[in-house]
Amino acid sequence: MTQFTPILCCPVCRQALIVNGKTVQCNSRHCFDVSKDGYVNLLLSGKPGEDKGDNKEMARSRRDFLNKGFYQPLAQAIGECAEKYTREGDSVLDICCGEGYYTDYLTKRFFGSRAFYGFDISKNMVRLAGKRRCGADFFVANIANIPVQTASVKMAFHLFAPFHAAEFSRILSDEGVLVTAIPGRRHLFGLKQALYDTPYENDEKQPDAGSLVLCDTLRVRDEITLSSQEDINALFQMTPYYYHTPAGGMARLKMLNHMQTEIEFVLLVYRKG
Repeated sequence: MTQFTPILCCPVCRQALIVNGKTVQCNSRHCFDVSKDGYVNLLLSGKPGEDKGDNKEMARSRRDFLNKGFYQPLAQAIGECAEKYTREGDSVLDICCGEGYYTDYLTKRFFGSRAFYGFDISKNMVRLAGKRRCGADFFVANIANIPVQTASVKMAFHLFAPFHAAEFSRILSDEGVLVTAIPGRRHLFGLKQALYDTPYENDEKQPDAGSLVLCDTLRVRDEITLSSQEDINALFQMTPYYYHTPAGGMARLKMLNHMQTEIEFVLLVYRKG
């Protein structure tokens, strides 16, 4: 955590949060501990000790997969959006940041010229993000109730996660943008060919954006080669197919130690209406 967190707000009363030693607190003295890994848990709901979202194994698997650069073209495209839509000193928020790969990439690209933040509902993911020590502020929070001040974010990016148009619009500044990613038609088609007898292309359906207005569209395409069962399984776990693939498809996947597949992302850039 940096010494002052200008966009974060208390999840109880919505006042600004300031770092005070090993805690962050608001003027009403609602206090939240900063973990030894540098993140803060601002999630109010749930039982004590309860872990929401991805478990530790899935979090580590995702981190190890992304760190190998398979999705670097997507990270580069997010960086290009930050170049276009932000300036020095602006705040950039990674919505559902996972283990912090994309924010880590951006902090290295912009060398401290922007203020970076990231959050996820999974404490296991945010713990790994905090361990990156990349200079961003990471926190645990719910996407439906983001503890960020109204109109405080110049650019938010949101990759393959639930879409909450009203909340996204609330946190964006008047000139701010939201960059969201949806799967392109041929995204992971090689993986689908291994899983399904009749693989299908994605429909590229855009989310219900509410009052947000689409102002730009970018397409990112590449091909990746996976050379181990570990990488293939890690990719599989990152997809929705992990939760509803027939047993036969999963059995075929476990037999593979090599796979080539297309990756294709459509980036949708929204402004406030």
